[in-house]
Amino acid sequence: MNIATSWSTARATQAAFDAALASLVTRIGSDPEYLLIYFTEAYPADELLAALAVLPSSVKVQGCTSCLGVMTEEGMHGEDGRALAMLGIRDEGGAYGVGMAPISGDPRAAARAALAAALADSGRPGELPDIVWLNATPGNEEAVLKGIGDMLGPNLPVVGGSAADNTVAGAWQLLTRHRAASDAVLVSVMMPAMRVSSSFQSGYLPTSHNGIATSTTGRIVHTIEDRPAAEVYREWTGGLLDGVPAAGGNILALTTLAPLGRMLGKVGEVPFYTLSHPDALLPDGSLSLFSEVLAGEHLVLMTGSTASLVARAGRVAKAAVDLGSFAADTIRGAVVVYCAGCMMTVQDRLPDVVAELNAALGGKPFIGIFTFGEQGCLLDGYPSHGNLMISSLVFGE
Repeated sequence: MNIATSWSTARATQAAFDAALASLVTRIGSDPEYLLIYFTEAYPADELLAALAVLPSSVKVQGCTSCLGVMTEEGMHGEDGRALAMLGIRDEGGAYGVGMAPISGDPRAAARAALAAALADSGRPGELPDIVWLNATPGNEEAVLKGIGDMLGPNLPVVGGSAADNTVAGAWQLLTRHRAASDAVLVSVMMPAMRVSSSFQSGYLPTSHNGIATSTTGRIVHTIEDRPAAEVYREWTGGLLDGVPAAGGNILALTTLAPLGRMLGKVGEVPFYTLSHPDALLPDGSLSLFSEVLAGEHLVLMTGSTASLVARAGRVAKAAVDLGSFAADTIRGAVVVYCAGCMMTVQDRLPDVVAELNAALGGKPFIGIFTFGEQGCLLDGYPSHGNLMISSLVFGE
């Protein structure tokens, strides 16, 4: 297996694509067999789709938009909200397949259709993939994971991140060799010749504030301990929301360091949480989140810091390395998903985030994207969707 990355912030889409592809081919020694391409909304997906025509028809491609920039082992890349990065894989003994399906009001069915297309594209009919790499339109990730589970069972590793744009205006895009879309599920199935390992964590700690979600509808928590959820969250966070009117409003930028967590289990005495990012206080006293909460679930106010978010990316990558039992010289490359909300909180320290990742991965090639939702497997082995999370996928011998 040979893995390489490249990047560009050229102003024109074609120029950025050409520069990144030329660099990638030089580094990998040929055209890749499998290509990940992550880009900001400054580069229209239909222009990238046209540019992809230069590649041999055998090259499998998966891509989507990232918030404000991208990362590689060479640094954080973003100029006026404009950046593009590629990760290419040459793996003669492996197999990869890509599939995309429109959501069309049924994300669970779309996930099944996209996965079926990816399995067919892999050329390995009847073989279970080692891992499913997921990018999808934000908003329906729990249903998407259920759709993948319908076909592959509940505990096959699924790792990925939801498409993002620069201003949460819905300008995200998904991309394959054959089409671009703004409302779809996009997956790759991977059967690499080498081993692959993943990790999925947050950089937050629990506080003493906690309670049971007593009434919920999807991603809206109506009550906590039978009290209006917005009122409870205001109390838990002290003066954090003092400027938000009593009638409610958007709180997304205020709550990045104060999400709600749900404990999924422990390793020894260390609890592991999946997080939900509060995005609005609603006029009826409910609290809107970026991930689903079920009635009866125990919610804990979590707290984070710039320092913890900077260090955590490297720790998550190191956890994937350790889970794979990879020696430093056997790591071949990695894909890292870093929440866009966390990125914007530590924006002036992103070079330190890259340094932490390089230390964990031994300076090997990696591509990093900034997403509006993160997916991975926590302690129970089942794929989960969360917010303000970090996931990593590491390839090695």
